Amino acid sequence: MSTSSVSKGCFVFKPSNNKKKKKTLSLEDHFIHGCEGAENSETRFKLCQDLWDKIKTDTEVLQDELNRNILDSLLDFTRKSSSSRQHSDWASQMRASEIPTAALVLGVNVPDHDMTFQSLSDLLQQSVTPHVASVQAKECGALKHLMKRVLERLMGTVVTVDDDEEEEQAEQSVAQLHKSVHCSLSILCAWYNAKTKKSNTDTPGKKRSSPVRDDLQQQQQQPPVVIIFKDLEAFNPRVLQDFILICSRYIERLPLMFIFGIATSPSTIQHMLPHSVSSLLCIELFQSLSCTQHLATVIDKLILTPQFPFKLNGKVMQVLISIFLYHDFSVRNFIKGVQLAMLEHFHSQPLSVLCCKKKAALLNVMQLGHSDLEGIRQLPSFKRYVEKQEPQEQVNLFTDDTHLKEVCQKLIKDLRKYHKNYYPVLRCLHTLTSSLPRYPLGKQIRELHLICLEKNISENEDYQSAMKLLKMLAKDMLVALLQRCAEILQPAKSKKMKSALVQLEEMLAKFKQLDTVAAEPPPSVEESITSPVKNLQKKTDLFQLQKTLLEMNKSRRSKKLSPFEALRNEALEFIDGLVKSHLSPPESQTLNEVCYYTSSATVRRHLNATPRTSIQAALNTPYYYLQNEHLKTEDGSVSNAAPDICLVYKLHLECGRLINLYDWLEAYATVVSAAEGNNPDSDNFGKVDEVKHARFIRAVSELEFLGFIKSTKQKTDHVARLTWGGC
Repeated sequence: MSTSSVSKGCFVFKPSNNKKKKKTLSLEDHFIHGCEGAENSETRFKLCQDLWDKIKTDTEVLQDELNRNILDSLLDFTRKSSSSRQHSDWASQMRASEIPTAALVLGVNVPDHDMTFQSLSDLLQQSVTPHVASVQAKECGALKHLMKRVLERLMGTVVTVDDDEEEEQAEQSVAQLHKSVHCSLSILCAWYNAKTKKSNTDTPGKKRSSPVRDDLQQQQQQPPVVIIFKDLEAFNPRVLQDFILICSRYIERLPLMFIFGIATSPSTIQHMLPHSVSSLLCIELFQSLSCTQHLATVIDKLILTPQFPFKLNGKVMQVLISIFLYHDFSVRNFIKGVQLAMLEHFHSQPLSVLCCKKKAALLNVMQLGHSDLEGIRQLPSFKRYVEKQEPQEQVNLFTDDTHLKEVCQKLIKDLRKYHKNYYPVLRCLHTLTSSLPRYPLGKQIRELHLICLEKNISENEDYQSAMKLLKMLAKDMLVALLQRCAEILQPAKSKKMKSALVQLEEMLAKFKQLDTVAAEPPPSVEESITSPVKNLQKKTDLFQLQKTLLEMNKSRRSKKLSPFEALRNEALEFIDGLVKSHLSPPESQTLNEVCYYTSSATVRRHLNATPRTSIQAALNTPYYYLQNEHLKTEDGSVSNAAPDICLVYKLHLECGRLINLYDWLEAYATVVSAAEGNNPDSDNFGKVDEVKHARFIRAVSELEFLGFIKSTKQKTDHVARLTWGGC
């Protein structure tokens, strides 16, 4: 549509009714778009979604269990504080102006705090009080903002402030500001009294109940008002101090209670609040479970279990754990990384249709198409399996699809058996080695798991060192560790693990029998006299001395082992046999590609992004981001038609540490003139006009905002370059 008119005007074009409304894509549509192996993409999407829902549910239940102790302690604190305030012992426990405050130390894993505070708010509203308000520092920059958020979330209404009143408050002193806020808290007091006035008095003629029941009724009639400060360190100290001072004046009329969310240390309260303010708080400290313990539990229940068929290989696990340890300590982000890996696996691997429970996997094998079977034949693990078969069997596997499906069913069963045996033996080995000096196989089970994923652990030098240390354990300690291994094997359903449990219990019974066996008598005096040591006291030559020493060494080696030493060696050889049989790396298992996700580079690129590299790539190659054919170049250089910031960035790479702005502007004007198609021989070619000057200033400002240059005082007409390279 076009409009021609002599005069200027505004023209409205109504949308045509023939245009179809844009279709909203569902999650399944996004998954199927660009998916490898579109034949079974819908089945894979459903498997991925069901598996993730199961993992998410189990993870939430696990996190609730981990936070249960700290949340129950906080609930008891709020109940106790509320009950004490309503009885005569309130004045004896704290002054009337003191506000009960719980200092909750959660750790530096800030992304996980929201889930903890949400659970805390829900529990408080369910069992203690309906009056709970949570605030964050980013929404409470000033005192009036903090007061507004608290009132809105407690009263459930919109609190507005007139612009004139805001201007007056900005000009008033702190005391006058407090006075205006007092009125807001007075409104809160009136609202609270209106909510609880019906339960404050007993009905005339009503029979009085027992004192205990009266206490419970009184506690329910006057529930506390809980205010949660999620991120205490981020609050403005002055705003927090003023708010506490105001609340302390209303504590007799309003049962206020604070919960401080602290990420670093409890000393933060002393640093933010002076003594005159902190003395108004009755603070009790609560320490949550450390994030490393939380991660260890999540890995133990989520990763190291045959319950979930989806698995991560060693490199992907190392990337996720490294991001956790060196970036955010967030268990929530670790779980998101597992979700990303799962989504990528089901999206990019057509054979992930077999990554499900045993019965469903066996059924899906029989429904595989010819292209999927060809994909199985191309798997590295399957090629290694074929190489070990007889020549006729190799021909059948590569030519007969029906026979291949039957073999794949057997291989899927073997892969499930491998996982059922792998994890119990892994836990047993961790139990035996986690308490050894210097932790040769790691202190955490995830470290041992990573070693087993990389290569055969029986060939590891640290494993050999650990076995030598186990041979030095005392009887009581060794028996205790073997007993814990028996407890680990007890719930295992695999036939091999049940057989191993029977053998281990027999060894434990033999260890108990050693207590009833009398100790062997010490060697007689005659034996000690005739020992080779006696010959050393005689005068002898060098040859005789060497012969005597060899006899002593031989006798030491041929020394008969005690019953305990023999039984200890037998037990450790049994454990060593389990390790060699069941802790082989997953790459050695046929069809491991079905369940294991291996693209660590993809996970690192999505979760551990490098903004600087992405920005430089966009400025150097704008074609790949804008998809404009005019920007496409063969030699990789930036086209003259590129955006101004790309041209300015390219020119700044040719300069040294200090860049002359005037020279930079002239070079930019020359490039822009060439892009506009001006004649190089004309007088106006490369001339700086107002438009080019304005475009150049904007591009330079954008580069400064991105951190490529900065102003410098060395020369007034220069800027300093902040990137490497150049002269």
